[in-house]
Amino acid sequence: MEEEAIIIDSTTASKMIMSNPSPPPPPPTLVFAYYVTGHGFGHATRVVEVVRHLILAGHYVHVVTGAPDFVFTSEVQSPRLFLRKVLLDCGAVQADALTVDRLASLEKYSETAVAPRASILATEVEWLKLIKADLVVSDVVPVACRAAADAGIRSVCVTNFSWDFIYAEYVMAAGYHNRSIVWQIAEDYSHCEFLIRLPGYCPMPAFRDVIDVPLVVRRLHKSREEVRRELGIGDDVKLVILNFGGQPAGWKLKEEYLPPGWLCLVCGASKDQEVPPNFIKLEKDVYTPDLIAASDCMLGKIGYGTCSEALTYKLPFVFVRRDYFNEEPFLRNMLEHYHCGVEMIRRDLLTGHWRPYLERAVSLKPCYEGSSNGGEVAACILQDTAIGKKYTSDKVSGSRRLRDAIVLGYQLQRAPGRDLCIPEWYANAENELGLRTGSPGGATTQQTTFLTNSYTEDFEILHGDRLGLPDTMSFLKSLAELDDVYDSVKNTEKRQIRERMAAASLFNWEEDIVVARAPGRLDVVGGIADYSGSLVLQMPIREACHVAVQKIHPSKQKLWKHAQARQHAKGQGSTPVLQIVSYGSELSNRGPTFDMDISDFMDDGHPMSYEKAKKYFSRDPSQKWAAYVAGTLLVLMKELGVVFENSVSILVSSAVPEGKGVSSSASVEVSSMSAIAAAHGLDISPRELALLCQKVENNIVGAPCGVMDQMTSACGEANQLLAMVCQPAEVLGLVEIPGHIRFWGIDSGLRHSIGGADYGSVRVGAFMGRKIIKSTASAMMSSANGMNPDELEDNCVEMLEAEASLDYLCNVAPHRYEALYAKMLPESMPGEKFLEKYTDHNDLVTVVDNKRSYGVRAAARHPIYENFRVKAFKALLTSMMSDEQLTALGELMYQCHCSYSACGLGSDGTDRLVQLVQEMQHRKISKSGEGSLYGAKITGGGCGGTVCVIGKNCLRSTEQILQIQQRYQDATGYLPFVFEGSSPGAGKFGYLRIRRRRLSLSPN
Repeated sequence: MEEEAIIIDSTTASKMIMSNPSPPPPPPTLVFAYYVTGHGFGHATRVVEVVRHLILAGHYVHVVTGAPDFVFTSEVQSPRLFLRKVLLDCGAVQADALTVDRLASLEKYSETAVAPRASILATEVEWLKLIKADLVVSDVVPVACRAAADAGIRSVCVTNFSWDFIYAEYVMAAGYHNRSIVWQIAEDYSHCEFLIRLPGYCPMPAFRDVIDVPLVVRRLHKSREEVRRELGIGDDVKLVILNFGGQPAGWKLKEEYLPPGWLCLVCGASKDQEVPPNFIKLEKDVYTPDLIAASDCMLGKIGYGTCSEALTYKLPFVFVRRDYFNEEPFLRNMLEHYHCGVEMIRRDLLTGHWRPYLERAVSLKPCYEGSSNGGEVAACILQDTAIGKKYTSDKVSGSRRLRDAIVLGYQLQRAPGRDLCIPEWYANAENELGLRTGSPGGATTQQTTFLTNSYTEDFEILHGDRLGLPDTMSFLKSLAELDDVYDSVKNTEKRQIRERMAAASLFNWEEDIVVARAPGRLDVVGGIADYSGSLVLQMPIREACHVAVQKIHPSKQKLWKHAQARQHAKGQGSTPVLQIVSYGSELSNRGPTFDMDISDFMDDGHPMSYEKAKKYFSRDPSQKWAAYVAGTLLVLMKELGVVFENSVSILVSSAVPEGKGVSSSASVEVSSMSAIAAAHGLDISPRELALLCQKVENNIVGAPCGVMDQMTSACGEANQLLAMVCQPAEVLGLVEIPGHIRFWGIDSGLRHSIGGADYGSVRVGAFMGRKIIKSTASAMMSSANGMNPDELEDNCVEMLEAEASLDYLCNVAPHRYEALYAKMLPESMPGEKFLEKYTDHNDLVTVVDNKRSYGVRAAARHPIYENFRVKAFKALLTSMMSDEQLTALGELMYQCHCSYSACGLGSDGTDRLVQLVQEMQHRKISKSGEGSLYGAKITGGGCGGTVCVIGKNCLRSTEQILQIQQRYQDATGYLPFVFEGSSPGAGKFGYLRIRRRRLSLSPN
């Protein structure tokens, strides 16, 4: 865990600044080199405030920046300020004001900071020595810390986020071959002496010594009255400032976007941009803090500068999320904690449905009362550090910081109680509201009895059986408590997060509600070989997703205000609308709500194509999650001809952690489709439902997964392994887990995504290998046809014929692969060369990129051998209980893990966990025997996520799992989540139809 931060509030700062009646002698004149990241102006604007105080103290400051001069000179006019226009990092590359290009960001960083690294370091070291810098300050340029170390100068970072954390998510999308960028950034930061951490901070594991300071905010030059007078705007006029730092591409402002009588100040407009009469275009170099303080609310994107100024000047902030910028959720939660934020859906921003959001904003009462003199406090700390004062201890070495950063630098990890640097108010919000629904094994008998009594008092169950599952009872209890949300807001100080508020207005309690449940799954063996037709063995875990669905006539549906405004603007009256609330959104940096007119799914009288749907849900990445839920409606429309004539309201509550390789997406899809189907009277078998859900993920979400995840979630049963041949989905039955064997999942903390580049590229490589094998077999068969039949082995031609028409790689036997094809397959092959020779790889859900090279041999070899391993594993499970049985099962899992790594789907965290299992297995625990764990492997799509462990079903095994958990934390700083236990699939659970009981009032 991170060392305890030193917290300096305004009182402490005053003591530091004015500690004695007789002031100490003034410090010597110092020279600071202040490096500013090239990402936007926000960093430069807060640097200005720190620099201003350093210069007021009599020091020289050299600012290295790519920002325009006016950002600094408008606030600081001094011969002690030197501006050096150099860009040493690029930040996040944005296609427009709201869209981050993850791949372009990594490519640009490589071009800007990686390729010229040696010359950058040489230049910066020479320059730092030339100006005789006493201290290097970075916000938050990584290479500056390394240059300072090479020059023998101390360095300090001042920031609320670091680039290793931001780029972590980009690496998942762009491929883990880019992870060396994150490693290098973390290594550079590890040379920093300590971090001056600003409010609204992200986890920053590369920094182990931390000093917290108040908000850094630019001062006001003019009062609200002066600004309005200069603009000719009366105090009674509602004024919103549009502050995006540039407008979204192709966007044209219209007069009707604003409520009547409102005016809008537009920042960042181009010179030739025309604006309506109720919009006022501002100059590029305008001093925005004065205008922010003079406005009634702000509309823009979240950044440190806009958030800090909105909080300080108590200005309600209507914000639109940026995609793929991990800084946002922490700033967003800080805004909302102080009643200062209102989220606007991107679609409503671009189409001009602003009114409900603006009117909601001006009704807020922002309540931030904290200090905003962070610039002065930070300058004081920097001055003391440059003189020689030591703020930090030597508790943790730079190499330890780096090791932590490598493991945790990838992870946008917000599971309750498991984050390094979550602000107290953020953690409290999670704990108070219980964002996770819990898991079946976690409740005591007393708790279960209480929950049962609670929900039976609130709901009448018209159909179905809760099967005694405590998580289902907890979910029903949470539904019942939605009525209390508004009362608690009115009558207490307790703050509710937006998703609960939205859910409270989702259902009409006079109508029935249908509830479905689907678990995640632990990939025991089979994994990514599913798309190549392998046998797989999968176990449903106890963590599950619950979905509540209400089918309701449009006239009776409760619509959110922005949805009402949209319908009113169309002038159509009440039409079917889909509204979705997803619990846990704040843990995953996504919008908590989604809504659309169901008619939007129609295209010229027919359901839209899957390709159009994919583009529809990709328009706003913060709401792309809705494709997993809403996509089920479109699949039912296209595949079964279902017509949705009524509105649909959906609440999603999942306890299956995201990004851990345990099929969180499949559990959402299966539970959503189960509930929707039940609400509309559709009878769909679990197998058919799983296949339909795979279409959602492949065709609408765009993730190239096989079907085993959905099949396990739909068809699995508790404490049994689902055996399935994925050709495409032949369920062989359930395999009983012997009583002496137990499986666990241990989360590595590295976020996994089957939508990422590595999983997709391995799949492409496997299908390329299949095509090459088919082509080779065809050529061999042609040659065989010209041979003397006596020279041919029995059934040789038949086998070649089967391989020439091969549908699934797993139908090639390992001995045939080794004898005929292993040497024919290239280690890797450029996409362009493959397409020239073979035209297509014949996979419907992936595309060969002709500019990329793909690993072929390892990707093709893995499913062929994995299919054999799974068959052996299944046979061994039914064999006689013995130590040799467990050893053989464990060996098969170890072999699978090594094969993943050969494909490029391994990770440092999962390798470390497997190594810990091996160490535990082979060391002597006591004189009485050895360890009771026997094997482990990475699961699912690989590249992080969860490791599956096999061991004896005994207390010693549980103790060893806990030891591994602790040793992993000791080595990395991350306490892994342990998955244990099982629960029934969606087919076994069925569905509940519930109705809210009417509470009768006693005459007394």
